[in-house]
Amino acid sequence: MKKLTVGVIQMACCEEREENIDKASQLVYSAAEQGANVILLPELFETPYFCQQRNYDFYYMAERVEDNPAIKRFREIARQTGTVIPVSFYEKSGNAAFNSVAVIDADGSLLGIYRKSHIPDDHFYQEKFYFSPGDTGFKVWDTKFGKIGVGICWDQWFPEAARIMALMGAELLLYPTAIGSEPILDCDSMPHWRRAMQGHAAANLVPVAAANRIGTEYVSPSEENQRQSSSLTFYGSSFITDATGKIISSADRISEQVILADLNPDDDRELRQSWGVFRDRRPDLYKRLLEY
Repeated sequence: MKKLTVGVIQMACCEEREENIDKASQLVYSAAEQGANVILLPELFETPYFCQQRNYDFYYMAERVEDNPAIKRFREIARQTGTVIPVSFYEKSGNAAFNSVAVIDADGSLLGIYRKSHIPDDHFYQEKFYFSPGDTGFKVWDTKFGKIGVGICWDQWFPEAARIMALMGAELLLYPTAIGSEPILDCDSMPHWRRAMQGHAAANLVPVAAANRIGTEYVSPSEENQRQSSSLTFYGSSFITDATGKIISSADRISEQVILADLNPDDDRELRQSWGVFRDRRPDLYKRLLEY
């Protein structure tokens, strides 16, 4: 009977890129030593969450996949540890830039790239300033440890994305994330954030894992950012669900942590078949989704 151990990394990110990559590397090694087969890092972990402000200088941080130092590092770590590692990064492709994930298989090979489909635009999550909408479509990769689908942060709020990946055969859905305080909405979105993804797991009978960052990140006024002064506090709370949406491993709001959960893809496959939610789908009735 096939078993799978998922590891999720929760970490704070500082101004020094190399320091962030080094920290992420040590946490990934720790997860691998504890038996993780698939290890998820947070969104854009190489740097502070620069989308809190608008600064044209940050366009130059985007790099081609073959030039990104984190991808180079984690390809080697994946090969050393025999683990699957999706790596979130700021991608340059031609004249466009994307919020992307490189999926690295357990032998260190690069299986492909997914580019974030849904790009948020809020006063402190100003991603449309930096990223073009993804053009890859949703993807599922056949890794050494099973078929995985990856969405990126805002993607995790859209049931259509999760359903498409499940229909493509995903046995596990992964969501690297950077989310925290909502200064404009003035609410704690954490429980809602979790429930949205728990619903994807429950509706598709596929386990879900989300990796978030922690800590407060500040923006200092400068000419380059039009004298903006602000802060975001990322609320961690990374988690892993089973195929019914039940949270089976959970991190707190403030600590750097490695969380793990054991899954059984064979049992989950039987669950999907026995519940009949895919058997009883009515795609002929869903065409109106494309009209709105």
